[in-house]
Amino acid sequence: MKNRGTKGWLYLLPAIVLLGLFMVYPLIDVFIYSAEEGYNFVTQTAKGVGLYNYSYVLRDPYFLQAVKNTFIIVIITVPLSTGFALLIALALNSITKLKELFQTVYFLPYVTNTLAVGLVFMILFRKTAYTDGMINILIQLFGGQGVDFIDGPYWAKMFVMCFYTIWVVLPFKVLILTSALASVNQDYYNAAKIDGTSKGRIFRRITLPMISPMLFYLIITGFIGAFKAYSDEVALFGTDLNAAGMNTIVGYVYDMLYGNAGGYPSYASAAAVILFAIVLTITCVNLTVSRKNVHY
Repeated sequence: MKNRGTKGWLYLLPAIVLLGLFMVYPLIDVFIYSAEEGYNFVTQTAKGVGLYNYSYVLRDPYFLQAVKNTFIIVIITVPLSTGFALLIALALNSITKLKELFQTVYFLPYVTNTLAVGLVFMILFRKTAYTDGMINILIQLFGGQGVDFIDGPYWAKMFVMCFYTIWVVLPFKVLILTSALASVNQDYYNAAKIDGTSKGRIFRRITLPMISPMLFYLIITGFIGAFKAYSDEVALFGTDLNAAGMNTIVGYVYDMLYGNAGGYPSYASAAAVILFAIVLTITCVNLTVSRKNVHY
């Protein structure tokens, strides 16, 4: 038995070493950087240790705006994208002919480069001196007034951001939920039909409980992915997200390291730790809620 245990640890050793080098050590390093006050990037020295970096970040208006933007994106896109994906998956599951073709069409945006998709969205929504953009042209055809969704008011930019985010994440969620629906045992549906159960009750009592693990997985990963949003915003609004008022927490961390305000790893680390704490808290809350609502 001892030899078997030793062999097991030897098999795990490469993975443990890699996880330690690329995940555990950087995480510890970030916590250390976040506590070093007056850190000099050139001399690699600090004046002291404390919580000043956290105090500075939490009072920085750019960070507060980034937190606001990130939470709006998370609150809007995660529930809507999951709900739309479920509706589309249910529709695809009911199709008998050309089912694979429709699944492929819905999955195509997922394999397309996000920056390329972002540029297309920017062209569709942007209002320039030469054109109002296709979306504005459609709005005007129906009697509405055109809006510059890229350089215009905050609500318009946030609308495009959320719409784009939902568009990008929707194909993956549709694929996962379509597979989950296909794995549900048909005997449950047959028994419910024999009893004369309504479609709504079948959905609530059979379909949702059976696919609840996949729904929970998509919600958890959706929250984490939305909190890490950055490249999507760059694709739509350019690299100066602070000027556009559309920066995110990850974008703020990047700016503190490499952007116009670059060279402040302590502030960047403090912001990263705050993001880590937010994501960990929300994940723990979701795990607690899932104990009653997820059926394995």
